[in-house]
Amino acid sequence: MSQNAEVHSKPVKIPGPDHPITIAHNPARIVVTVAGQVVADTRNALALREASYPPVLYIPRQDVEMALLEKTSHTTYCPYKGECSYFSIPAGGERSVNAVWSYEAPYAAVSEIKEFVAFYPDRVDQIEERSA
Repeated sequence: MSQNAEVHSKPVKIPGPDHPITIAHNPARIVVTVAGQVVADTRNALALREASYPPVLYIPRQDVEMALLEKTSHTTYCPYKGECSYFSIPAGGERSVNAVWSYEAPYAAVSEIKEFVAFYPDRVDQIEERSA
């Protein structure tokens, strides 16, 4: 089966009352650190709230030190958001493997997160929210 056929055979779901997804600008300054290095620093984060999950902060790639990240072959799939790719942060060692994820071609319902990345809080030293 070709890769395109695989993608189209996966379920695609639209957020709604049974599984709401909202995306809003986060007014705080967000600083992400790993091994004493600032990996991301932004005032343009988006907070994605999905169903009963905790909010996730998505940070614009332009505010991330992408040179500190290393793309991995790990991928996952979300029927609401699409194919997800991952990055490790070598400076963080084993704990920071696949610490960052990104929907590079998100579905229309969450298109705002294109060109953004998110960090697993337990795989970085700190995700600090400072008042803007």
